[in-house]
Amino acid sequence: MSNALTESALLEPHRGPALQLPNRVAMAPMTRGRADDETGVPHPAAPVYYAQRASAGLIVGEGTWPCELGKNGPGQPGLESDAQVEGWRRVTTAVHAAGGRIFAQLWHGGRVSHPLTLPGGELPLAPSAVRMAGKIFNRDGWTDTVAPQAMTVAQIENAIEAFAAAARNALRAGFDGVELHGANGYLIQEFLADNTNLRSDRYGGSLTRRLRFPVEVVDAVVDVVGADRVGLRLSPGNAENDLVEEDPATTYRALVETLDTRGLAYLHLVHAGAYPTFEDLRPRWSGTLVANVNAGAPAMAREDGERLLANGLADVVAFGRLFLANPDLPLRFATGAELADADKDSYYGAMPDGYVDYPAADPDLEALRVQLVGDAECAACA
Repeated sequence: MSNALTESALLEPHRGPALQLPNRVAMAPMTRGRADDETGVPHPAAPVYYAQRASAGLIVGEGTWPCELGKNGPGQPGLESDAQVEGWRRVTTAVHAAGGRIFAQLWHGGRVSHPLTLPGGELPLAPSAVRMAGKIFNRDGWTDTVAPQAMTVAQIENAIEAFAAAARNALRAGFDGVELHGANGYLIQEFLADNTNLRSDRYGGSLTRRLRFPVEVVDAVVDVVGADRVGLRLSPGNAENDLVEEDPATTYRALVETLDTRGLAYLHLVHAGAYPTFEDLRPRWSGTLVANVNAGAPAMAREDGERLLANGLADVVAFGRLFLANPDLPLRFATGAELADADKDSYYGAMPDGYVDYPAADPDLEALRVQLVGDAECAACA
């Protein structure tokens, strides 16, 4: 392992129209299931976990519910109560002290939830009462899914306001911005998909009406925190959580072109199917594009990220699993240090193992960390 930085486009600064980062290695949002399940307050070790990874150009926090009816499973944190805001403030303070930047990911599970997870045994909320195939994890373990309740217009409006209120709380907690989770089959994507949105009112039917909910959520959050503090994550054509999108090109071209005028901090695209996500949508997005490949096994590698940058398909690359066992991932890319493997059995859950106990490759590399992180600030952090 060398004490000199190696040449890599991933380690170069990014200067976007609304987002400026000291390097192009982002930490993707990853559910860890370690928050207090009763209160939704982040785990006491969460400040250490995130601060260990502060050499990322940008950290996107784990999926965080904006309202308790949006909670997806056990051990997931929220951004609704004062206690949750205080818990997250400890996280953001630690990340900033370590030189990092962190966005909160706001995540409404939609139909991908269960009465055992939701307050009062409520049914999950969704665009239409279409049950997800398979099972879902809750406090009793893996359980059969249930048919959700089709949202009324009032419930849709409440959900939009919940996203906006959570965004306000994110700034109170010290986050540099928020990412809206519109991917992986959760509520925002459920309004876009063919098999989960069977509505015939102004939120369903034609393409324009199916786009209405995602656009209204983005606009409501932009009104609260400003466009340069808002990112959006999408996974076009992703079949995760029993989702069907017959024509992702038409849907996502229209959505991306509509939102491109908003001046958002970034668009975070996940490639997870046959649709050529980056090739088709990169030309339609004029701002910062963050790319992530849902590659299954093995995890996306450094070389994959460098190819995306070299081909002009991304400005920043988000790595997920590699960050679990390699808290100093950009430094390892910079020095050629060996990459550790994460223990799959400790991805989720309340156990301390597999959370903050993965060591840095070399504790004496602080000088290189400073070179990577520097004093750069994103526009959204000002």
